[in-house]
Amino acid sequence: TMTQRSSAFKPSKQHRLLLVLSFILSLSYAKHTDTTTTTMLSPSGARQHTSRPIVTGTSVLGLKYAGGVMLAADTLASYGTMAKFKDARRLCQVDNVLIGAGGEYSDFQAIMDLLKANRLEAECQSGLYAESTNSGNAKETWNYLRAVMYNRRNKMNPLWNDLVVAGLDESQKPFLGWVDKIGTTFEEDLVATGFGSYLAIPLLREKYRPDLQEGEARALLEDCMRILFYRDCRASNRIQIAKVDDSGEILISEPYELETHWDSAAFITPVADLDGDGGW
Repeated sequence: TMTQRSSAFKPSKQHRLLLVLSFILSLSYAKHTDTTTTTMLSPSGARQHTSRPIVTGTSVLGLKYAGGVMLAADTLASYGTMAKFKDARRLCQVDNVLIGAGGEYSDFQAIMDLLKANRLEAECQSGLYAESTNSGNAKETWNYLRAVMYNRRNKMNPLWNDLVVAGLDESQKPFLGWVDKIGTTFEEDLVATGFGSYLAIPLLREKYRPDLQEGEARALLEDCMRILFYRDCRASNRIQIAKVDDSGEILISEPYELETHWDSAAFITPVADLDGDGGW
């Protein structure tokens, strides 16, 4: 009968213990799998890391001049090919260090949050009533960002940015450094990211002098940003200029628009005997 068969196959104590252990192990594996998955996926299944740049900024230019270091960048963030956000400011200050970024805007925000969190931790560890804290210098920040970018690259989850770091080094001399998304770094008297590394660097090299005054440096950067606006379809004529002077003081301008001229012969001369230049 069914009663006799069920009693004949009644599990032993050891069998029940094995069943309980296997159940616990299965729960532990499921929890581990969920934990591993949620590092990349949200509860809704959305990916949480940047698999490719979506909202991006373009060129950042920087140069040393007689009184310090100066950077320039526009305020446009493009959503693919759409000029989406017109007030995305990509020149930011952390203590006495000035940072500009091209590339994925959300990754730049994550980098700034990381630097600010490190600064807060240093303040807390130095004591609430300390008269002053060592906020580091631009070269230290540049080296730290090199390690951060290289670490994320090795995890196959890079921060999609090219960074320009400006300020003073440990000897209180002007410093200008560049870091890309895989951790490559160099320091130079003039740097550029994005399309500026192709279009602006030749212009900067042609007109650069180590003894440039502040007004001359600003005019040179504005000329380069104007050329980028003409030639880079991801650029804008609404820009910001920022400087770090010899005393370490940082000043970031409010956005303003460059004056542009479209009466160049290349823009108005008919092409191939067409009525107009062949464009829209």
